Amino acid sequence: MQITENSVYVSGERKSETKSEEQGVTRSEFHYGKFQRVIPLSTRIQNTNVTADYKDGILNLTLPKTEQAKNKVVKINLE
Repeated sequence: MQITENSVYVSGERKSETKSEEQGVTRSEFHYGKFQRVIPLSTRIQNTNVTADYKDGILNLTLPKTEQAKNKVVKINLE
């Protein structure tokens, strides 16, 4: 995994095998393949303070915003 101020790059490889046996016949299936994703971020982050946790097949990233992004004021016109 690579993280810049503007995007997250994730790559990995899936490997799985299933095996079943019925009436004396054994059947095995293999699923595998590499993947990669680039996820653009809508705001700038502090890429030096990112934390990651992988549990039960779920990747959780904590991406703290930069101080400039935290203090950004957005003006909204109401009609």
